Amino acid sequence: MTMSVSLIDDLAVLPGLMCDSRMFTQALPDALFVDGFYGGANSLPDMARYSLSRLPSRFAVLGHSMGGRVALEIIRMAPERVSALILSSTGVHPVQPNEAEKRFALLDIGRQQGIEALVDQWLPPMIAPDRRNDSDWFAPLKSMCVDAGLATYEAQMTALLSRPELDDLLPTVACPTLVMTGELDQWSPPAQHQAIAAAIPGASLHIVEGAGHMLPAEQPDMFGSVIQTWLAQTG
Repeated sequence: MTMSVSLIDDLAVLPGLMCDSRMFTQALPDALFVDGFYGGANSLPDMARYSLSRLPSRFAVLGHSMGGRVALEIIRMAPERVSALILSSTGVHPVQPNEAEKRFALLDIGRQQGIEALVDQWLPPMIAPDRRNDSDWFAPLKSMCVDAGLATYEAQMTALLSRPELDDLLPTVACPTLVMTGELDQWSPPAQHQAIAAAIPGASLHIVEGAGHMLPAEQPDMFGSVIQTWLAQTG
């Protein structure tokens, strides 16, 4: 974990599928990063326990994509430790029809052709169209996902396919909450986040124009600015 004193000194960042701190270092360089791909955990509750064991007694938490679901498991387990919640580019819905088949198809590509082939199939649709052909920008993002490795994809895929129900949890969230996503996020679209914000008492909603699912890397300045401003306003 990286730690330094700043406005967001107590913000813990939980990455999504195949991601680590490299997704966020430009946007939130002074946050606390829960790295290590959750220690290879293959369930969301175990990812939450892994994170809680590495975080201070009191913190704000940002969960991106799968990390948003981990953050909500932390709320379920230890709400008294969370001062503020930020859910970015995530979802709260149960497993969808054909979701398992699609995830296992990617796993088969990884097993047969290697992790790079899996990432080449999975990553581009996560990004806003005008970024996909920017090779200088895309290469580090791809490298991060390739470095995660096939075992991490399989463990995290397993976690997502056995994800706990969240409908009853959302109305109980008592801390200040910000919900945000990219305008062009096809995986976690704005309408999905409008519904999440509506289900959490007092939650704020922010949609970032021109960004896709990999919002923290696509629009790091805007992403960081929105979060720092919101945290300052919530005290």
